[in-house]
Amino acid sequence: MHQQFFPKVLRTVQTRNCSPQLCLSKITGGVAAKSTVASPTHLIVRASTIRWNSSIPRSDATYKGSRIDFRPKRIILLRHGESDGNIDEAAYVDTADWCINLTAKGKQQAQDAGKRIRDVVGEDGKLVFYFSPYERTRQTLDTITNYVQEESIISIREEPRISEQQFGNFQNVQEVINAKSERHRFGRFYYRFPSGEAGLDVYSRVSSFISTLVRDCHQYKHNNYDLENMNVVIITHGLTLRLFLMRWFQFSVKEFEQSENPGNAELTILNKKTSSDGQHKWYELEQDARKALNLPDSCGIPKNVLLHSLSDRYEEDEEALRITGSGDKWHF
Repeated sequence: MHQQFFPKVLRTVQTRNCSPQLCLSKITGGVAAKSTVASPTHLIVRASTIRWNSSIPRSDATYKGSRIDFRPKRIILLRHGESDGNIDEAAYVDTADWCINLTAKGKQQAQDAGKRIRDVVGEDGKLVFYFSPYERTRQTLDTITNYVQEESIISIREEPRISEQQFGNFQNVQEVINAKSERHRFGRFYYRFPSGEAGLDVYSRVSSFISTLVRDCHQYKHNNYDLENMNVVIITHGLTLRLFLMRWFQFSVKEFEQSENPGNAELTILNKKTSSDGQHKWYELEQDARKALNLPDSCGIPKNVLLHSLSDRYEEDEEALRITGSGDKWHF
């Protein structure tokens, strides 16, 4: 299956000098930890398939002092391209949700997204991919990898915790339409589909994924990868993407309920920022993405950054300061 979806990447990724079994002592958070074998440089991890690529240089940076920046340069969130289910609810009657394919338009959207990602990260940018196991996200990923340099990919990882909200198994069209109408009145965060999930359930598993993402970044840093040149790309679904942002930026439930899904295959970019004294770093959501998601400016920056006045753009935002509830000194 993996050979089918990642032919371009797999053709160029070769095992170097030793077997993965000899080179790995364990897998920690999806990132390889080395044993006594001489240091291999570049790991592709997708499910249980391990391949080495030694073409990507590492940073020579070492840990000094108490402040270690383990944040990649940017995080790019991406909803899959248009799928058959996006244009016809009846697609779910005979086909499991996770098996729904992209439409021709969705494939074109994924191509455009691949070109935009290539332009955003630049020639020297490196990429770490996480993707939902659904067919439409796999196909979006496979298309995107055709438009980025093969040697720029550090890893590709399937991640079930960023899957779509579960609506039940094979679905009765009218029941789903009625349930979605009821959800609109009740609220997306707490409404639970019969035999499915509430938004709160998706929030919980996305929170768990974020912890893994942080650990992975720590592991890359410990293995001397250059995080200042690393871009994390997360290919997921509309509601899951918004709940990721809710957890990351500490939205209230009310703020989440006011938000809207991004367009298919549109990039939602979080850029790393640094305070004027160089002591604090955090992420901010690009202004265009905030507008596309129908979010206020206060939802594009961690609440604790507002508290400590680390971003000049939001120092005068009294409403944002009023709703702040976190006292942390810095935020991932």
